[in-house]
Amino acid sequence: MSPSGKATGFDPVMRRFKLVLLDGQKVSIKQFKNKVILIVNTASKCGYTYQYKGLEELYRKYQDKSFVVLGFPCDQFGKQEPGNSQEIHSFCSENYDVTFPMSQKIKVNGKDADPLYKYLKKKLKGVLTDSIKWNFTKFLVGSDGKPYKRFSSKIAPHNLESHIKKLLDEKN
Repeated sequence: MSPSGKATGFDPVMRRFKLVLLDGQKVSIKQFKNKVILIVNTASKCGYTYQYKGLEELYRKYQDKSFVVLGFPCDQFGKQEPGNSQEIHSFCSENYDVTFPMSQKIKVNGKDADPLYKYLKKKLKGVLTDSIKWNFTKFLVGSDGKPYKRFSSKIAPHNLESHIKKLLDEKN
């Protein structure tokens, strides 16, 4: 804790995780230290795909205030993300003008689930089970790297704004 009583540092577990962006660049989550992070499993052919628009709006509105959206394409739900990295990038750019970082396709459930998602599910339990139920499940992480809140696919991005503002205010 700092003298002001605010937590310092970045969650030591979160700092271990890495992602590979759609262009193949490897990035450590610790690169996002001191930023509020919204982590979302995405898909291009889902009934919730329209949420890309709201995610991008949040990203553009708050990125200068230390906020980032991280998209994680996943094909585990109804095969709704069939594309390769280039196809995913093209779809997101052309249809939703997505500029926030997007990882290569991952798994969010099962024994081959990405370690970041295993951790998030352990820290922020789901309803009935901890597994991700569908595309566009959202995890909000504080600027200290601590998982804060989990949101179902049904929760539209604009409904997260008060939580994002709260975490950004706590950061300052």
